Amino acid sequence: MIKVIKNGSILTMEHDHIIKGDIVIEDNIIKEIVDNYTGFSDEVIDADGSIVMPGLINCHTHLGMYNFRNTLDDLKLMDWLNKKIWPIENTMTGNDIKDATYLSCMEMIKTGTTCCADHYFSPFEGIEAIKKSKIRCLYTRCLMDSDSKGEERFNEFKELYTKEKDKSDLIKFSLSLHALYTCSPNYVKEASDYASEFNLPIHIHYMENEEEHNTVSSEAIKPLLSNKLILAHGVYIDDTNIFKGKDISIVHNPISNLALGCGIADIIKYTKDGVNVCIGTDGIGSAYTLNMFKELTFAYLLPKGIYKDPSIISAYEVLKMATINGAKALGFDNLGMIKKGYKADIIIVKLLNEPINNPLVALLTNDLEVLTTIVNGEVLMLNKELRIF
Repeated sequence: MIKVIKNGSILTMEHDHIIKGDIVIEDNIIKEIVDNYTGFSDEVIDADGSIVMPGLINCHTHLGMYNFRNTLDDLKLMDWLNKKIWPIENTMTGNDIKDATYLSCMEMIKTGTTCCADHYFSPFEGIEAIKKSKIRCLYTRCLMDSDSKGEERFNEFKELYTKEKDKSDLIKFSLSLHALYTCSPNYVKEASDYASEFNLPIHIHYMENEEEHNTVSSEAIKPLLSNKLILAHGVYIDDTNIFKGKDISIVHNPISNLALGCGIADIIKYTKDGVNVCIGTDGIGSAYTLNMFKELTFAYLLPKGIYKDPSIISAYEVLKMATINGAKALGFDNLGMIKKGYKADIIIVKLLNEPINNPLVALLTNDLEVLTTIVNGEVLMLNKELRIF
């Protein structure tokens, strides 16, 4: 099957400028980028007047939380979790989570996300929704042993991984601890050993707010440093020297961290210290939406205000966090760029405000519409109409 995206303004992410041309997709791979393709095609998509770019990668979210939108009620993180989220989650069925996960996938497809890292529970129901949506995902079953169900949760993950690990090219797995304050040292060690044995990344909430920073020792992360790590939030990290030479990514969740009063992660420092910084929405309950473009606006503007320096971060650097850096964080090869031989995860975006003097800045600050979303070479949405029902 050959698809051609014609006449687009292409942001390949190999560099910080736009090129004109046609993208030829054969099955699920980008075959070539040419000035004007005149060969055979099964489907032609006209992208004239739009930007064609890699799909966005949401490196930390909770897809099953779709029904928690606008539940914050101005509560701090632990009050919100203890008084609202966890009590409601205790009443949710697997089918509730399946439906919520599917709706979350629809929202991501409609807003330009083609790949995500989920971090939730009821894994057997959730994975069916992800398969149905045809989105790319680093999947898991969230683990903790702060109650009597730690072993049960771990066994559930093992069953999930054993059953599903080779079934889909779109789904990979992480071993995902909830946080160091809900996981005992022995549980952390068991997780580290299992992840090492099966070469799985570990995805964990880390130093999300000041309370966690004041109660969790910085030594607690050290048993995990031999693993590939995806650290969600990272608002209060005192010293990144312990991360040097390690395969560690920090997921910046600016809207959620602001909404919950957690603070703002210093992504400029982390980047300068050589840490891979990527972007996530967190769950819809604290992020309001799963629209990664909204997150990118905050990621672009906040450092300029914090450092009082408009040159401290560029639009290209922020877009890298949501594409190239995200692919590196989640361990997906040949993803995050429009390049020959890369997987065809592509979106077509229409900028709504003119004049468009700097398209990269416009992607982060203008009103826009995602017209078309392609994952693994399959068109999931064309001209704002979903194709996957």
